[in-house]
Amino acid sequence: MKIHNFSAGPGILPAEVLQEAAQGVLNYQNTGLSLIEMSHRGPEFVDVMDQAVALVRELLNLSDEYDVIFLQGGASLQFYMAPLNLLSSNGYAAYLDTGTWASNAIKEAKRVGKIEVIGSSKEKNYTYLPAYSVPSDADYLHYTSNNTIYGTQFQSIPECEIPLVCDMSSDIFSKPIDASKFSMIYAGAQKNMGPAGTTLVIVKKEMLGKTGRSLPTMLDYSVHIDKESMFNTPPVFPIYVSMLTLKWLKQNGGLPWIGEINRQKRDCFYEALDANPLFKGTVEPSVRSWMNATFLLNDERMESAFEALLNERGISGLKGHRSVGGYRASMYNALPLDSVKVLTQAMNDFAQQHG
Repeated sequence: MKIHNFSAGPGILPAEVLQEAAQGVLNYQNTGLSLIEMSHRGPEFVDVMDQAVALVRELLNLSDEYDVIFLQGGASLQFYMAPLNLLSSNGYAAYLDTGTWASNAIKEAKRVGKIEVIGSSKEKNYTYLPAYSVPSDADYLHYTSNNTIYGTQFQSIPECEIPLVCDMSSDIFSKPIDASKFSMIYAGAQKNMGPAGTTLVIVKKEMLGKTGRSLPTMLDYSVHIDKESMFNTPPVFPIYVSMLTLKWLKQNGGLPWIGEINRQKRDCFYEALDANPLFKGTVEPSVRSWMNATFLLNDERMESAFEALLNERGISGLKGHRSVGGYRASMYNALPLDSVKVLTQAMNDFAQQHG
């Protein structure tokens, strides 16, 4: 039976990427060695890293104003590392609180310096995106573009005159964006780019070296930039799979191609959800996520029957986050439209059986 993988993360990856990655682990390019047992400073992996960086630059149309590095520690480390490198010792930064990960970013940034939360949707369980006014004198504005747990997503890039910093972990490379509007983007790989273990950081050169503080070597972006992501041994396999996934995106038509597919998946799911009498969405329709669709059964007593049907249809990973319950259909890049149609058909059939 085909499994339709709606896991929120680590998320689904393209089958052809997994096949090539598996071969690279067994015998990389007929060298007789696995990529993960070669020197990370050898020509084979240096080429992988160079390709990965070049693909990021090409897909996002980045100018030479930006540096691109691959780090470890996930977005959770960036919650602290970003303000450590960007927030001046006598300044402050503006943050938007739109979900668990945005809240965690605020908590960590407060360990570094002064933070002002200029908008929050916490009081309504993050079911909408807050109104806000961007201060003109803050060092930067930080926001989380897609909220994986609660299912909201910014539908456009915030307009502001100060540097813009974004945690784009769960929707990077999912549709075309104007990357030139950002001073920094960071993203854990394990949604749309690769397996868990590496984190992409894109930062404008002009943002660095202005904090007035001495930085720990391992937490200094400039050190990693100077060493081309190889200050210490990088996470070889996650970077390799990320490179293969970015190559897959490019070969198929880049961000315009995947953006159209993701739009079709979004429309397919939400149209079916809104027409189904047994289910309801959990967030304001105007800010519904393309990547993580959150929904509930109107009658929780039906959950066991619905989950039995999901198992029967090969639908996996639909459980909502433990902190909110319900269901969450994560529709990352590699999830085919057909899988979304299988899910919506299952929901329709369930309504016919139990409505």
